[in-house]
Amino acid sequence: MLDDLYTKEVLRAAAMISRVGRLDNPQASASRVSPVCGSKITVDVCITDGAISDYAQDIHACALGQSAASIVASHIIGTTPKDVASVAANMRAMLLDGAAPPVGTWVDLAILQNVKGHKARHGAVMLALEATLEATSQISGIDYDDKNERLTRKA
Repeated sequence: MLDDLYTKEVLRAAAMISRVGRLDNPQASASRVSPVCGSKITVDVCITDGAISDYAQDIHACALGQSAASIVASHIIGTTPKDVASVAANMRAMLLDGAAPPVGTWVDLAILQNVKGHKARHGAVMLALEATLEATSQISGIDYDDKNERLTRKA
């Protein structure tokens, strides 16, 4: 059962995590925690011309949370908050309803499909996306997703 969760792809992504640490001068920061497992992330974000231009993360999570954060970090620069909200909604649908994983730029998140049957791990997988949405909302004043649907909570 754990072998289905902690696949070679998941462990490889977790080991390749980038943009670790904190930005010196972020426009906004947000911290989220998974209410079930206690995994936690703080993200720092800058936006230029409507797209994320700088990003850093301080994450304390299992390999699932780390692998999701690794994939987010590798694709986040140049992404708009609206696109992050779309990916987050797709991931929630994948985890909660068994929907297809994200495609295109975010197809790497498909390695986390097996988490859908493990509700206790959903929050860890959503940490980076939901913290990024919270931070970008602080900058723009716009809520890009329904906060009531989030699988994490403020830390």
